[in-house]
Amino acid sequence: MFGIHDLGVFVVSGLLLNIMPGPDSLLIMTRSATQGARAGCTAALGIGAGTFVHIFAAALGLSAILSTSATAFSVVKYIGAAYILYLAFGLVRSKPRDAVAPVALAPLPYSKIFAQGFLTNVLNPKVALFFLAFVPQFIDADAPHKAVAFIILGCIFNINGMLWCNGLALFTARASSRLKLNPRASLWLNRATGGLFAWLGVKLALSKIT
Repeated sequence: MFGIHDLGVFVVSGLLLNIMPGPDSLLIMTRSATQGARAGCTAALGIGAGTFVHIFAAALGLSAILSTSATAFSVVKYIGAAYILYLAFGLVRSKPRDAVAPVALAPLPYSKIFAQGFLTNVLNPKVALFFLAFVPQFIDADAPHKAVAFIILGCIFNINGMLWCNGLALFTARASSRLKLNPRASLWLNRATGGLFAWLGVKLALSKIT
């Protein structure tokens, strides 16, 4: 439907990406540890709102440029595959020191926490690059409504991410500020995600342009 394929792979890939420790997770954990679950969930909502900005901007921009050319869309997918392989290389080569852990932050009003989460996400160019590279891999080059397919996949990704982020906020608040990410677990999670991304990149590189 809507030219979307391999939806199950997309969902699993998105969940692994959201679970992988990063700046968003670090912000949620620190706010939860410092001010409780409500503050962590507020940060998660801000991050989710920022992600929606990236989703709609990427969908509309991609549609405007490529909606009339299946070949151009396929070229973008190949460029995206190269970027995914680049990400995979970095993840597979992760070292234990790459793991992140929460640090203490001064308490803030909830409105500022939301804004902090929103701006942290929406001003991160890596998020925009990721959506442009990742989402088109699951949309057919000849799909009649690419923007709609992009938005649907983006919303699925973001909703799953929001469920994880809010769960992380609740768990961190319960564990309090003593919670730290296990460096070995973070290392192998990075490598597993890198392996999945490498598989996706190779899968696209070997596919035919339609």
